[in-house]
Amino acid sequence: MIDSGTTAWMLVCTALVLLMTPGLAFFYGGMTRAKSVLNMMMMSFVSIIVVTVAWVLYGYSLAFDQSSNGTLNFLVGGLDNLGLSGVFNAVYEGLIQQGGQVTAEAAAADNFPMMVFSAFQLTFAIITVALISGAIADRAKFGAWVLFSLVWATVVYFPVAHWVWGGGWLGQLGIEDFAGGTVVHINAGAAALALALVLGKRQGWRKEPMRPHNLTLVLLGTGLLWFGWFGFNAGSELAPDQTAGLAFMNTQIAAAVAAGAWMVVEKLRDGHATTLGVASGAVAGLVAITPACGFVDPWAAVVIGLLAGVACAYAVGLKYRLGFDDSLDVVGVHLVGGVIGAVSLGFFAAYPFLEQQNEGLFYGGPISQLGLQVLGPVAVGGYSFVISWIIAKVIDKTMGFRLDADREVAGIDITTHAETGYDLGSVHASGVTASSPLATSPKKVDA
Repeated sequence: MIDSGTTAWMLVCTALVLLMTPGLAFFYGGMTRAKSVLNMMMMSFVSIIVVTVAWVLYGYSLAFDQSSNGTLNFLVGGLDNLGLSGVFNAVYEGLIQQGGQVTAEAAAADNFPMMVFSAFQLTFAIITVALISGAIADRAKFGAWVLFSLVWATVVYFPVAHWVWGGGWLGQLGIEDFAGGTVVHINAGAAALALALVLGKRQGWRKEPMRPHNLTLVLLGTGLLWFGWFGFNAGSELAPDQTAGLAFMNTQIAAAVAAGAWMVVEKLRDGHATTLGVASGAVAGLVAITPACGFVDPWAAVVIGLLAGVACAYAVGLKYRLGFDDSLDVVGVHLVGGVIGAVSLGFFAAYPFLEQQNEGLFYGGPISQLGLQVLGPVAVGGYSFVISWIIAKVIDKTMGFRLDADREVAGIDITTHAETGYDLGSVHASGVTASSPLATSPKKVDA
């Protein structure tokens, strides 16, 4: 029996998670230079288009179908749900946990259409792909990014989602990932590192100032991400129950603490706190609490937020020491924050509303759970990095992934999209006019 309250809850959460991708577009767009803002935002919006089509045709089936794949089910889902066949009339039958006791009333109230579950999971796939784009801002061919998005979602995201959430091998081993620290953030962060290495550094990196051009957009994007993240985390309980409430509160706690911690690090290290630091710290806390939000007590959310705020504030500077150009700090925030959150469950997991779950070491749980929480990031991060590097290399060797140097310097907005983000007069800031051959000629505009 379909429960209307649970169905409404899941529809709202789905809309909230989808809102995060436009929020990410604002966040990333403000962090780029003015000549790249439209392209950066387009990379997020095109992810919505590409991943939606792939998800409907085969992605949901590869991630969550468990009916027809035999022995390969531990690696990837079957093909019974191609085109979402069989999903329309199906019902998601979960169990609301009430103080550790499942009642008949609770079980009956936790049923909602499988189509809603599919839509909810689609929004996760969309934003995971979009997250990667921040590492290659200013310098990737748009057409190459579209192709990479499609291939990466197919051979990386869909199988990894199956490994953890769809009945695959990591889930069978007992890894815990409440809302996507491994599936989303570590997965995207590792791919971002691979792409940054394949595409190389931006023209003038470390020689020219590449500061965010519009911090107001960054803060707007942060607000939308923070707002949408409640659907991301609390919605992952798939029911409006006590665990959803815990996930909601822990999300708020970790984001606030991490934002404050990043501010303190900046003040002590640089002598001043910045708006970019507040925004980055909040996102770092949201990333870190994602895998743990429904499994830890609120005091642990404070610790996780503190660790994420401090660690990620220092991690974003590693690109200068190691020499890779992660344009918008995807690796330092999402990969590092995701690892902190995933591994934290090996210590802090309390499972207050769940029975028959392994608790963390601080609650007397086995060290084997900590081992699993380390295995997940290693397996997913390693797989994502290697496959992403191969995909990017193949694209680069065939159609080319990197924008030509002169077009990059002129500005990717005008040379790729024949548009500018701001009407600053007839001459673009780079010196290229909207009507110039470089901007408008079919032979000159990159795809």
